[in-house]
Amino acid sequence: MTALISCSINTTDASAKLGIEVWLNDQQLLNQDHVSELIEFKYDLPDEDAEHELRFVMKNKTVEHTKVDEQGNIIADACLIITELAFDEIELKQIFIDQAVYTHDFNGTQEIIQTKFYGEMGCNGTVSIKFTTPIYLWLLENM
Repeated sequence: MTALISCSINTTDASAKLGIEVWLNDQQLLNQDHVSELIEFKYDLPDEDAEHELRFVMKNKTVEHTKVDEQGNIIADACLIITELAFDEIELKQIFIDQAVYTHDFNGTQEIIQTKFYGEMGCNGTVSIKFTTPIYLWLLENM
């Protein structure tokens, strides 16, 4: 028996060579150096008693990918967008917002911080969510 993990990964700027890695525990499931179009990610996870961590790692962003005006306000930015994260076709929506942690350092300009994740990765870093299997028990406990 397996549980399907799925999501959509896209970019706000296809010309910016932003990369994405998807990890489950210590196993790399996806390694794309340039997200230039929508990626429909899917992975079948064994649905046995276990603890897991799903991680999305954004890489390759540089200062050139962010445009600012004379006052330093961001007027255009290259970001990766993660939407429709689902376990067995049940979209996590608010669970993902409530439980995901975004760890980054503003692309090396500040100290490492951990914040909530609202679907958009604007800095190189990692979005992670921990869960357990069997997936339906975890979903029941968290919905």
